Amino acid sequence: MFRRTATSTKGDSFLHVIKLVSPFVMVVLLQAAIAGFSLEVMSSVRAYVAGEALWSRSQKNAVYSLNRYLHSGEPSQFAQYQASLAVPIGDEFARWALERDPADAEAARIGFLQGGNHPEDVPGLIWLFRYFNRVSFLQDAIREWAATDPMLLELSVFGEVIRSELQNGPIQDVKRLQVLSARLSELNAQFTVHANRFSTVLGEGSRTIKVTLTFINIATAAMLILLLIWHTRRLVQQRQAFEDALHAEKERLAWQASHDWLTGLAIRRAFEARLQSELDNVAAGPLGLILLDLDEFKSVNDGFGHLAGDRLLCQISNLLQRDRRPHDLVARLGGDEFGLILPQCSPIDVMDLAEQLRRSLELFNFAWDDRCFAVTASIGVACIADRSITLEDAMRRADAACYRAKEKGRNRVQVDRGRAEVVVVAPRPREAVAARG
Repeated sequence: MFRRTATSTKGDSFLHVIKLVSPFVMVVLLQAAIAGFSLEVMSSVRAYVAGEALWSRSQKNAVYSLNRYLHSGEPSQFAQYQASLAVPIGDEFARWALERDPADAEAARIGFLQGGNHPEDVPGLIWLFRYFNRVSFLQDAIREWAATDPMLLELSVFGEVIRSELQNGPIQDVKRLQVLSARLSELNAQFTVHANRFSTVLGEGSRTIKVTLTFINIATAAMLILLLIWHTRRLVQQRQAFEDALHAEKERLAWQASHDWLTGLAIRRAFEARLQSELDNVAAGPLGLILLDLDEFKSVNDGFGHLAGDRLLCQISNLLQRDRRPHDLVARLGGDEFGLILPQCSPIDVMDLAEQLRRSLELFNFAWDDRCFAVTASIGVACIADRSITLEDAMRRADAACYRAKEKGRNRVQVDRGRAEVVVVAPRPREAVAARG
């Protein structure tokens, strides 16, 4: 009896010791796990910092080599420019591959290797981006990284433009050389700003991680209950942050799917969807529909390149949005064609607005390379008060009016009177490059 009681007491004591020790064992295991996790994160962050240094140096070399090629015309300098430019392009390709749904890890690996990253660092780069791209500091760094995409595209196009100009021999126009060199310097400065911000954000993030992990270790050593409370609260906040980031990303993608990347205006699909909605509710008030084509836009695009054409389209889009009502919609329908939907707007107001737009464009001067160009537009107007009008009929009426404005000499407003008439619209060449957004 006594022996059985002693054995039972020893067993109870052992279980009691296990219960006492288990929280500390859990803390040690947790700290070990945190240490391993933190080493992996810090290693991946370090890889991004190293990659940023290589990326920054390569883009500077690309600008430097392209500038030397601009002045010397030596093919070897252009080859160095292409080799240097391949590094940030590879990193950009890797980011695009990881932003896909699902992510393409193999394509990302190839892109990071092209970007000059060490092969042993590539898995960490992919892992950190795929699973932590919504963490605040890394999200900010990715935002700075993505902000250089338009500049990288411009630098790529810039190189081809310079090579095209040098095919006929050295550029003799000193002013032209100065303009091109100045733009290269501006691109280099813009790249440098984003690269510095990228590095700064990652540095702050790594320091934040270090401080956080130290605090966790101290807190777990001091009081296990506080650790559990803090950790639970942190998980809830992190989950909410992830959900908010996911919601924001969905909204961003939805916006991108319905808006032109160049001008920020709605695209044709969104324009037609809104027009159909307004036609369904036309009983609430008359609807104004304006289609606008820029006159002689092709001459600017062909004469001065796509950069000039893009700049003109952006300035025109800003002008069209000026003083618009909150429920009006301005859209880029393609190339140099724009559309406006004006709900609950009387025919007189629609025609007045169309004439104001025509006059504003007529007075607008587009400056490029120290030259100014007059810009005009042919505008077609349709005023709709009949709910039976279909979307196709509404667009046809406004487009036919726009075509008649062009036929009558351009730079004018043509109003569709709603009368039954046959309009033969011959195929007309587009006066702008196809929309690239």
